[in-house]
Amino acid sequence: MVAMAKLLLVLAVTILTISMVESKLKETNNAEEQHQLERVNGQGGQKNGQGSLQSSQCPEQCLRRCSQTRYKKSCLFFCLKCCRACLCVPSGYYGNKGECPCYNNWKTKRGGPRCP
Repeated sequence: MVAMAKLLLVLAVTILTISMVESKLKETNNAEEQHQLERVNGQGGQKNGQGSLQSSQCPEQCLRRCSQTRYKKSCLFFCLKCCRACLCVPSGYYGNKGECPCYNNWKTKRGGPRCP
């Protein structure tokens, strides 16, 4: 019985520790993303209206943008993220990123394009 109580205590401490580590990792990733967005926008990460969309228009525009890809789920995820930050989605299904400088210049840690 005592061994079972010790095991449960160790398990609870382990779960709590894992939860704290995951929380800290999310904070770090969010801070890195915010810093990168600040560099792209050039105005402290404010949603400075690079584009003329309202964030409520993003789902419709991203559905259009991602309609011809095989990878719809990831395309929509990243398109929505980029649209909400940049308030712009390029025309067409591919390319035309020059129309949205924020959308075009937001890169991954490896330097690849973040926005589809």
